[in-house]
Amino acid sequence: MIQTDDRITFSGLTVRAPILRALPAVLPFVKLCALTPLCCALLSACSPSPFERDGTDYARRVALNRLRSIAPATLGAYRAAPTATAGTHASPTAESLRARFDGPESRPVSLEEARASALVNNLDLHVAIIEPAIAAQRVSEEDARFETAFTLRANYVDSQAPTSSSLSSAEFKSFSVTPGVRYKTRTGGTLDITLPASRDETNNSFTFLNPAYESDLLFSLSHPLLRGAGRRINTAAIRIAGYNEQAAGSRAKLEVMRQLTSVDRAYWLLSQARSELSVRQQQLELAQAQLDRAQRRVNAGAAADIEVVRAEEGVAQRIEAIIVAQNNVLLRQREFKRVTNMPGLGVESPTMVVPLTPPDPVQFEFDVPALVSHALDNRMELLELELRLASDAVQQGLDRNALLPLVNLTYSYRLNGLGSTFGRSMEDVYETRYPEWTLGVDAEFPWGNEAAKSRLRQTMLQRLADMATRDSREQTIRQEVLNAIDQIDTTWQRILAARQSVVASTRTFQGEQRQFDVGRSTSTNVLDASTRLAEAQLAEARALADYQIAQVDLAFATGTLLGADKVSWEPAPAPDIHQPDPAEEVPAQLAEPTPHNPD
Repeated sequence: MIQTDDRITFSGLTVRAPILRALPAVLPFVKLCALTPLCCALLSACSPSPFERDGTDYARRVALNRLRSIAPATLGAYRAAPTATAGTHASPTAESLRARFDGPESRPVSLEEARASALVNNLDLHVAIIEPAIAAQRVSEEDARFETAFTLRANYVDSQAPTSSSLSSAEFKSFSVTPGVRYKTRTGGTLDITLPASRDETNNSFTFLNPAYESDLLFSLSHPLLRGAGRRINTAAIRIAGYNEQAAGSRAKLEVMRQLTSVDRAYWLLSQARSELSVRQQQLELAQAQLDRAQRRVNAGAAADIEVVRAEEGVAQRIEAIIVAQNNVLLRQREFKRVTNMPGLGVESPTMVVPLTPPDPVQFEFDVPALVSHALDNRMELLELELRLASDAVQQGLDRNALLPLVNLTYSYRLNGLGSTFGRSMEDVYETRYPEWTLGVDAEFPWGNEAAKSRLRQTMLQRLADMATRDSREQTIRQEVLNAIDQIDTTWQRILAARQSVVASTRTFQGEQRQFDVGRSTSTNVLDASTRLAEAQLAEARALADYQIAQVDLAFATGTLLGADKVSWEPAPAPDIHQPDPAEEVPAQLAEPTPHNPD
């Protein structure tokens, strides 16, 4: 190594002296450049790397064929294997049709039992009663904004800085802890009570205390004076959430009424379908009896062969009507099973439901104005609108307050303490040797404030829309009540007319039978009379069911339910927050999770 005044030569490498003198200055930068890739490499070695995309960052991808392709219907693939008793494509007979409904197990069900089962088991009601529970939690959430909070802040500082004076600290170490309590007032203010404590150590030889302990007691208050000030403004969100909770309760009650009304409708429609099936079966028996009667007269030579053909045609027509009636029973029964959801009576259950409660038609004379007034007082739709109007009024006051300037009053009071030990610093605080206080005002005046004005106009327009909706809803309720009353009157008259028609049709049918027996009529006339009798009986069955449904509709239109007992319900209970979170559930056919490229 050869050293001169301005350079150093080592193994043929010459380095000038100024560069050597600069090495200590650039050495920290060199260390940083060397450590940064090392830290990045260590973080990248983690699995998964925090710098790279990973498939678990995104939703699991469903197979694309599940989302973007529609398979053709292959109904033949689901064809059941033929049974030993299925036979060939034989035409249905009266015996086979009767065996179709006589084979499965039957279960008698009363209307009261159906209503009780729906209250407990109806799945739509389970969904409806959850919404008020969610709304109640929102009220609790808004009220919790005023909860007291414990605050804690801790810092450690290790500073090394170049100085140009021996009076400055080149090395400084500090550890501070600031516990505190924060109170939020319901008038808009925030009160903080903190106890800052720190230990400072420096290499400054002129420092009087080293290490030095500081302990303070600080009271600070910030309170708005115009915008956001006042109890009603700061509790407006709680009141809005409360109105929304009650509105959710009114919607849930409406859904309870709607589902129970659906149970009543399904019950009476099923009863009607079974009555129609009974009429169709009776008509088949009458047609079969007419066929036997015509066959005997033909065998005796008292009638032509055409009478047998006519009778056979009547039997065939009534078999087709029974098939349609049976299918209608199955459809009505499946709907009844769905809304009641009785244990052991699922929609796929083959058990036949037999309604026990018979129709009970009673003529009513209504006081129409009183009934309309009762409906306007009871309907949940109007209650929900009234609650929405109350919420709109609160929101309008909140938006009007937002037009005011933002002026905040700030005040703080501090008791300072300093000592060579923590105890001595606390003595200064306890004896209030060094008090300090500040008082200030912060103000902000928007230029134009058009955003707040626009929000206020929106709220006012929404309130006008809700008022118009309320008036329209009242008119609709009046119409529904009047329509239900007219429907009850009409169906009552239909019942009376259908019963008279049944009596007259029965006499006509019996007369045609007697005329046929003496050779003065034909099988066609007898079957036509039988058809008219069936239509009269079906009209009576429909009128009876429609009368019961009309009563159900009138009760619903007035915000009540039929039945002897009052119906009560409760919102769903709040869940336990300590339950484990659910797993991410997706359809069964999934593609392998792959990183998603948002670009």
